[in-house]
Amino acid sequence: MSDSPSAGMVSEPAPNELRDPFVRKELTRATVWLGTAGAIALVVLLVHPLLIIFGGLVFASMLDGGVRLLGRVLPIGRSWRLLIVVLLTVAFLVGLVWLTGVQVTAQFAQLQQTLITQATRTVSWATAKGIMPKQVDINGMMQQVLGSFGQLTSYLGIAFGALASLVMVLVIGLFVAIEPRLYGRGVEWMIPTDMRPRFAGTITEMAKTMRRLLAGRLFGMALEGVMTGVALAIAGVPMALVLGILTGLLAFIPNLGAIVSGILMVAVGFSAGMNTGLYAIGIYVFIQALDGYVIIPMVAKKTVDLPPALTLSSQILAGTLFGLLGLTLADPMTAMIKVALERSSEAEEQADAA
Repeated sequence: MSDSPSAGMVSEPAPNELRDPFVRKELTRATVWLGTAGAIALVVLLVHPLLIIFGGLVFASMLDGGVRLLGRVLPIGRSWRLLIVVLLTVAFLVGLVWLTGVQVTAQFAQLQQTLITQATRTVSWATAKGIMPKQVDINGMMQQVLGSFGQLTSYLGIAFGALASLVMVLVIGLFVAIEPRLYGRGVEWMIPTDMRPRFAGTITEMAKTMRRLLAGRLFGMALEGVMTGVALAIAGVPMALVLGILTGLLAFIPNLGAIVSGILMVAVGFSAGMNTGLYAIGIYVFIQALDGYVIIPMVAKKTVDLPPALTLSSQILAGTLFGLLGLTLADPMTAMIKVALERSSEAEEQADAA
């Protein structure tokens, strides 16, 4: 064995030798992995604000779609068309509340009492059949819940948080809709120069897809709400107006909205008698079947081609990971990811062909 001082010494470059190509390569690789992990952790921590921002972009797409549609008949500036769309939306909501406010308020109060009565009957039936160990007083339970200051404070906090989130979504959407290219150029500025044309094309296609998706969603909501309200009124189901409005609004929330509206519809139907309850069940099944097998496929064919299994899977994942807000925005997020993947695949095919 040699006694030379240089024998057995490490020959690889030290970590502080940044000029060495091997060290630079390994540092670049480590930086990429650490940056990716940090980005994922940041997204997890900021998921709620990111969803609010995305919700604002969805609302901006709704306004932009109305502005573009209005531009086909009114050759005026974009700012004036946006103002008209906002005023028409506000006028519609105010007019709806003004014309139906008294009736809807009375029906909502009646709906609350009806649901309590139906829940009490259901619990009594379950107790008589031995399903539940003892009689439960629904009114007493509600009073206990409302009488708990801690729970009431928590519920108020959730309500104020949801209201604040809704306000932020509306404000962000309105600002983006006023001048979308300003924000688009700002995002493009952060992209490398050679990738900007491709990125701009992807953003344009995403915006187009978003407008089509939301137009189809709004059309389906209006059609489902009107059909439900008219059918329930013909069948003699109480509170047909408020049930139609709720069904149309809840249709924006995939799957869960249909279940909630169905429970409300059937509960109110049975409160008016056995035959009326059966009518309500029949109307719910018919409208949901029509919506699932006719309206949604027709709208999807004309707007965005999203496979049903993919849509349902994304809704389950988004709802589990991000809650109700994630479930509501699951379809737009899936559509945007689909567009991005398609554009990436097209770019790779063009590069291979070249």
